[in-house]
Amino acid sequence: MTLHDPKSDPLSDFLAQRTFAVVGVSRDPSKWGTVVYRDLKAKGYRVFPVNPKMSELGGDAVFPSLAALPEPVDGVVIVTPPAVTEQVVREAHGAGISRVWMQEGAESETALQLCEELGIAAVHGVCVIIRSR
Repeated sequence: MTLHDPKSDPLSDFLAQRTFAVVGVSRDPSKWGTVVYRDLKAKGYRVFPVNPKMSELGGDAVFPSLAALPEPVDGVVIVTPPAVTEQVVREAHGAGISRVWMQEGAESETALQLCEELGIAAVHGVCVIIRSR
């Protein structure tokens, strides 16, 4: 019998964590960033919303950047356009975050290459809401 090592599988490793940031939340409750934030929070994860253009979301403080978070997080879910995702990957590295989940539509070859170069475990091509059930 072989034991599964979640560190060898970025998806399992990501979901084994408990504290995340979600970059790309919105005032619009139907936008995916906000949907992901609320879904992870409802499942019991500790989640910090990030958007530089907001200060509050449903009574929760929204942080302008990953560097502004009040405590370290285990990973970041990115729900932004690909060009912004590349900036978020750099910011995650600067904040010492070693795991990112690029929600479908947020990924780019450049962002994935950056993750590889910076030693960041990346999940992409799958929806975090479906996988975190």
